[in-house]
Amino acid sequence: MTSKEKIQRLAAWSIAVAFGVMGLKYLAYHLTGSVALYSDALESVVNVIAAAAAFWAIRVSHKPADQDHPYGHHKAEYFSAVLEGVLIVLAALLILREVWFAWQEPRALEQPWLGLAINGAAAAVNAGWAQLLIRNGRRHRYPALLADGQHIMTDVITSVGVIIGLVGAVLTGWTILDPALAVIVALNILWQGWHVIGSSLQGLMDVAVDHEETLRIRDVISANSKGAIEVHDLKTRIAGRAVFIEFHLVVEAEMSVGDSHVICDRIEEALKAEIPSVRVTIHVEPDDEAKLPKGTTAVPFA
Repeated sequence: MTSKEKIQRLAAWSIAVAFGVMGLKYLAYHLTGSVALYSDALESVVNVIAAAAAFWAIRVSHKPADQDHPYGHHKAEYFSAVLEGVLIVLAALLILREVWFAWQEPRALEQPWLGLAINGAAAAVNAGWAQLLIRNGRRHRYPALLADGQHIMTDVITSVGVIIGLVGAVLTGWTILDPALAVIVALNILWQGWHVIGSSLQGLMDVAVDHEETLRIRDVISANSKGAIEVHDLKTRIAGRAVFIEFHLVVEAEMSVGDSHVICDRIEEALKAEIPSVRVTIHVEPDDEAKLPKGTTAVPFA
């Protein structure tokens, strides 16, 4: 199975898992009448929609470049992640609305232990699935898959906190703890929603790769640019799983086009071996465009 098929299968299974977890959480809420469990279940509705959006975005991102989208469709995943962030914020507002009503009329929980056990089982399923999505999202550079996994992991942390709090509410008889926990859940997912939206907007704004990866790219270029004089104006940007790299390569003015092309091919192949999803653009210039003095033994970056 190719990595593309694996990721698409994961995205498809995410929808089924999200539906299953949502069903368990709504059953827990139905048995107990807990506002905190209602808030946890409502967040699972967001998970279902987000999983469907991620599946769509990943399929679109795999479409090849065409006349209208010559650089590909990689950024489709960012739209999915932004949608997920917006849905998280909406869910938080709906939770706060329910909290307001519960605060007016606090009520004792019904069948709390059974409801908490079911919610705990849903949290365990979510925890395992979130780890799988995060690991594959990072490894294969899929922002939609990564955002989905991170959101589910936040849901897990929320569920654990709710369970612990409701155990305390049942043991102490403090019914006010139920809506208080729901407020904490709402604030937590609001923060997560803001984080998801912020990260996605950075991708839409063509953010560069991080400092560590920039150094790795520089090392690969330097190690494979024998015959050139200098490299300058290195720029990078991230679009979904794709990394775009462009730079100027200075060579001797007398060098033939064929020889300079050999250097470019060597650098491009090395970068692709290091970063499989890379797209490289190299602008070759004569030596009078060099920015550093001649005489260095290694190809420097200006």
